[in-house]
Amino acid sequence: MSNQLKDIFFQLLRIGLWGKGRLSMTQPMTSEDWNTIRKYAINHTVEGIIYDSFSFLEEQQLPPQSLRMKWVVRMDNIERQNEKMNTVIAEQFTLFSAMGLRPILLKGQGIASCYRIPNHRTCGDVDWYFDNNGYAEARDYLKKNSIKFRDTVGFSLDYAWRNICIEHHKKLFDIRSPFKLNYLRRLKEDYRDLEQTLTIEDTSIRLLAPELQLLQVNGHILKHMISFGIGLRQLCDSARLYHTSHTTINKEDLLEMYTKSGIIDWIHLLHKILVEYLGLPIDEIPFPYPENLDADWMMTEIWYSGNFGFHDERFEDGKIINAISSLPEGPKRLWKNFKRYVKYAPQEVFFFTLVHSYSRFIGKDSD
Repeated sequence: MSNQLKDIFFQLLRIGLWGKGRLSMTQPMTSEDWNTIRKYAINHTVEGIIYDSFSFLEEQQLPPQSLRMKWVVRMDNIERQNEKMNTVIAEQFTLFSAMGLRPILLKGQGIASCYRIPNHRTCGDVDWYFDNNGYAEARDYLKKNSIKFRDTVGFSLDYAWRNICIEHHKKLFDIRSPFKLNYLRRLKEDYRDLEQTLTIEDTSIRLLAPELQLLQVNGHILKHMISFGIGLRQLCDSARLYHTSHTTINKEDLLEMYTKSGIIDWIHLLHKILVEYLGLPIDEIPFPYPENLDADWMMTEIWYSGNFGFHDERFEDGKIINAISSLPEGPKRLWKNFKRYVKYAPQEVFFFTLVHSYSRFIGKDSD
């Protein structure tokens, strides 16, 4: 994609994300330009956000009618998938709660509620965390009811429920340094009384306190950037979370969380990208980032990698080593990202590699 077209892409993304602004371009876009925009929107799972920009465009700026119809069909599918996912979330939360478990919904639809049009966020999996020993009890329920599941890398499991992918997580935060575990446990307890709820299909669903939700979501972004990359949707999630919570969060506490978790230098990079590329108002960032901070290189990596690294054209013809990853050139990509991010989150980069390997070969439940 040319730099000029890339600039238009980010203009459209900001307009759709915030519901304001006007598209500025020096010449009309061709059908080929629009097809390229659509391709990258799908690669980054932000096609719903780009679509939401159309109502702010002038008639001559809109994509061709035939492409708009394809986009409408895709939006209908996204909306239906969101509705189906909400039904499953309400059903599972009710089921697990009746079993005496205490599920908390992570990411996903909890973040979608922060968007202008929640049903236009491309949804992924349903992610559950359980208080106390709930993970083991929920896993035992799946076994007893012959629900096929798979224990996965990172101390999690996944399965299909009404054709929706469900994940259960033993760990609340994607912070892998063993030196941070006691601190993270205390955080979870300290913020228990500040949990939020979200009503989905007349069911009150538990969410983390806003500060913990930001730590959890941004830590998840970092985890994927250390491995194979992440797309723009997850950055949009972070931006919308900050936007909806910036007047209520304790900013000093959040700064302390990022600092004690060992990721504050990387958080500064993320914040600069949210402001300069996604248009998050700088006064909605909870604390200032250093002047003259260079984050463009990280945006370049995000741009190329696409959704969880699946669309990185730089490696599409590379070898696949399944023992490491199903993505092309897995070892090379991991090593490159190790070198890129070790300066900004040294403990996380180092221990992510160890814990990732441990959980792949040793740490999975084996019964």
